[in-house]
Amino acid sequence: MRPAVQTAAHKTDQLGELVCSNSLKSESENSAPWLLKEELRRLGSFLLEAARTARVPGGHALTVDREVFAQEITRFCKTNPMIDLRREEVKTLPNDGICIIATGPLTSGSLAAEIARITGSDRLFFYDSISPIVDAESIDTSIAFRASRYGKSLDGSDDYLNCPFNKAEYERFVDELLGGQSVPAHIPEDQTPFFEACLPIEEIARRGRDTLRFGPMKPVGLTDPRTGRWPYAAVQLRQENLRADSYNLVGFQNHMRFGEQQRILRLIPGLEKAEFLRYGQIHRNTYINGPMLLSRALHLRNRPQVFFAGQICGVEGYVESIATGLTAGRHAVSLARGEAVRPFPRETALGSLCEYVSCADPRDYQPANITFDLLPALDEETRRKFRHDKKARHAEVCRRALAGLAGYLEARAEAHA
Repeated sequence: MRPAVQTAAHKTDQLGELVCSNSLKSESENSAPWLLKEELRRLGSFLLEAARTARVPGGHALTVDREVFAQEITRFCKTNPMIDLRREEVKTLPNDGICIIATGPLTSGSLAAEIARITGSDRLFFYDSISPIVDAESIDTSIAFRASRYGKSLDGSDDYLNCPFNKAEYERFVDELLGGQSVPAHIPEDQTPFFEACLPIEEIARRGRDTLRFGPMKPVGLTDPRTGRWPYAAVQLRQENLRADSYNLVGFQNHMRFGEQQRILRLIPGLEKAEFLRYGQIHRNTYINGPMLLSRALHLRNRPQVFFAGQICGVEGYVESIATGLTAGRHAVSLARGEAVRPFPRETALGSLCEYVSCADPRDYQPANITFDLLPALDEETRRKFRHDKKARHAEVCRRALAGLAGYLEARAEAHA
């Protein structure tokens, strides 16, 4: 609907504008995020190709230049003859025909009400957040040092800037953070729980004075060249774009007033004179109770022509949203061709993500990222074989997943032969 109707978080008219982070998570082989991306690559996902084009240094993560990423997606959709791109707000859903509802976490109020009407389910809300971005030239690099944790990076470079704290600096920062003024919530907080994987830093600090040091400010594996030791705590800054003229404060989402953010975040060593290009924000996310409503093919059980994809169906993360979008799209094509809609195998990351969305406990349904916990457990014999080697267990899960995907694709190819 943008730019005809804007959202509280987006700033441009580009398709695929990323707002919470510019990271599509780990590219470390045999990790769960890598597996999901690898499955998408083997299915020919255009968005993974766009991410490769827009990639910027980010250690083991697939980190992208937001602007380039959005431009690639917009160009594709504008020039593809199979796509009719309409810039307008959809307020009602068709009574017949196939449709995919992929309206993201900021579904407009009118369409959210329509979704509630057709699903017969109340809307569910939770807060999501955006990390601040600082101008690279305003970072004091005599204090902030370059390093990747334990020196690990895909290309051997030090992709992060790290702002080190001593104990006194950390204690003062926590004191000011706990006393900072928050932006009033639009929805009562007791009705809108935070997503545990994306907590505001002040909420983390309220759970204990050292909680930040074991979370987004953990110093392990980061050796300060000035001391030769790990700092007491550290804030990592990740390159935001290809020009390297801005940096994202990793994991520093918050819902403080902008003036308070400037005052408190300038207590971070190396950011005393930081110029903020964007402040942290909190925005409302909307999602349906997938297990009550959806099949493993991501369509409504009582209306098989209506599919849901992305964060609206209850997944968390850019890649997970891409994955459910591609899944719903493929199944919608099968339905349009009059073919049987066959969900991805349970042993794949795609199949396991859809299994969670459709089969989790509906009484306590929360958005989920892809993790190995969602995939089927290894059999007892295999677990015994690799009981002392976690990496080998993960590699075996990935091997089985990719073999399952290959078998699935071969069977479909034979059916179409």
